[in-house]
Amino acid sequence: MAAERSVTEILDAAVGVREAARSASAGTTGLDAVLAALSEVMEYEHASLARWDPLRRCHTTLAGSYPDDATAYIETRLHRDPVFPVLRSPARGGLWLGDVPGRLLEASPGFREVLRPLGIEDGVAQCLFAVDGRYVGMLNVSTRRPRCAPDPARAVVTLLSEALAAAVASHAGPRSEEAAAAGPGAATRPGGLSPRELQVLAELTAGRTNREIAERLYVTPRTVGTHIEHILAKLDLPNRAAAAARAAAWGIGCSR
Repeated sequence: MAAERSVTEILDAAVGVREAARSASAGTTGLDAVLAALSEVMEYEHASLARWDPLRRCHTTLAGSYPDDATAYIETRLHRDPVFPVLRSPARGGLWLGDVPGRLLEASPGFREVLRPLGIEDGVAQCLFAVDGRYVGMLNVSTRRPRCAPDPARAVVTLLSEALAAAVASHAGPRSEEAAAAGPGAATRPGGLSPRELQVLAELTAGRTNREIAERLYVTPRTVGTHIEHILAKLDLPNRAAAAARAAAWGIGCSR
């Protein structure tokens, strides 16, 4: 079993996951093959890879073995779970069930209504970020057996996150989704702004801070700041208030 393997064997299995993820990114294999390879790193009862849809603001499962009610929770409610802001931090390597404070677990509908009835005692939720800082989706892995410590699989899952993010992003079509959110086609986007810059510009009309915008778009505050710098430069505007005014003049806004 995976928990009894040597560190070398687990690392060898991780190479297999990385290769499967690369194949999935290239479109030569599906993401089911990635999860199958991951089972060689750590045994699990259920696992899934889901992408984040920034337009619909929900997750879509690309591959997985969770029951239908658990899958529905991941797709439509997980991003509003009290645990989600903790695990979504780009600086975090993944949130293992055993590391979640008991008080937070009891406040989590996902744990009470989904994991506990399945008899889950361990596992990890790993948020996945593209190289440009965009939140693209997540890996969820659940097991009914507590894992032994020290557990090399913890470090391995973190090391694999970049490859997994690339695989999920390749199936997500984020560019087309952002273009749809922006409205006009690339040739007619106002001010020559990118789809993501238009999203940030829309958020500015609500007077939100960089951190608030980052939380809504699932990127880092630094990434938001960079987008705002590009917006001001492209539109030749002095500050974010002027950018918000320009957006309002163009009829661009966002939901509160």
